[in-house]
Amino acid sequence: MIYVLISLTVVFVLLYFTITGQEVFGSEAKGERLLKMQRSRYYKNKQFQNISHTPALAEGYSMPKVMFNFLFNKKDPHLKPLSNIPSIHTDLKSFSKDQNIFVWLGHSSYFIQTNGVSFLVDPVLSSYGSPFKFFNKAFSGADIFKPEDIPVIDYLVITHDHYDHLDYPTVKAIKDRVEKVILPLGVGAHLERWGYKPGQLIEEEWETEVNLKNNIKIIFTPARHFSGRNMRRNATLWTSYVLKTPTKKLFLGGDSGYDTHFKMIGDKYGPFDYAIIENGQYNEAWKYIHALPEDVIQASIDVRAMNIIPVHSSKFALALHAWNEPLKKVTSLAESKNLSVVLPMIGQPVDLNTAEHHFEKWWEFE
Repeated sequence: MIYVLISLTVVFVLLYFTITGQEVFGSEAKGERLLKMQRSRYYKNKQFQNISHTPALAEGYSMPKVMFNFLFNKKDPHLKPLSNIPSIHTDLKSFSKDQNIFVWLGHSSYFIQTNGVSFLVDPVLSSYGSPFKFFNKAFSGADIFKPEDIPVIDYLVITHDHYDHLDYPTVKAIKDRVEKVILPLGVGAHLERWGYKPGQLIEEEWETEVNLKNNIKIIFTPARHFSGRNMRRNATLWTSYVLKTPTKKLFLGGDSGYDTHFKMIGDKYGPFDYAIIENGQYNEAWKYIHALPEDVIQASIDVRAMNIIPVHSSKFALALHAWNEPLKKVTSLAESKNLSVVLPMIGQPVDLNTAEHHFEKWWEFE
């Protein structure tokens, strides 16, 4: 019997390393990159840390309970849309350099052009948000943008290395159209394995300010989340960003649970013309790492946002709520606080110079 157990263990270990050795899983930091990570004050015990204690699950929840709910509880009938998500296939290559625009590409992927400089944030343009094609498939209509639709990009911006934010097929496909990549500590190891050159990578930690083209500045700011593309958790950093142009200030929130860092960012860098904040794939069980709708509102108040652009919804079913619940809740809560919420369809351009925005409630088509 002992030999059978040993054999099974050896097979499991070999299978694990065979699977995780594939390119899609990226690479671990080594050499100078690892030394730079180890010098970070947010890196302790061989992993990055949040500012506040952040358990993976909230009090009263356990992983077996959460997994049981996912596998066996009755699913919301609108967990996935019953028909195609409304969307517009805008030609991203058609914008003139003097246009200041935002285009949501679904989930947490978006294109920004401001002051003649282009940014592509967390692009996931394959039809799935996982390492495997058969898992976590995109909703029909939400997957209209493909890597070939992406123009030449000045800055590819990555907030963290989860599969629904750092998509191997997309990032590899657009490699020759990207000038520079902005990403948190450790994540550069993945991109170097995928063919990006070290000189392309702007890889920093929280509180680092970097000067970009055309008098634009980007600042790495905290988020409350975690990272990992395999069994090892928090081996790379996660981040939010402050994007300061000569005429605008934008907050790029990344994935984050609610915490005091939002007020700190608002006090130090606000107010913001736009705050692009995660709103979706939430659950009370993991509220410390993914904001609930009421947290989205409070975070927007904390960062002093004049306009909120909610993302992280309407493409994948990563939680148990109805696909359009995040949009319904955040708009209702914002109205009660007299806050401006900007909710375009996927692909619908937003003019960043416009003071007032009016979009149809496209998420109510069902």
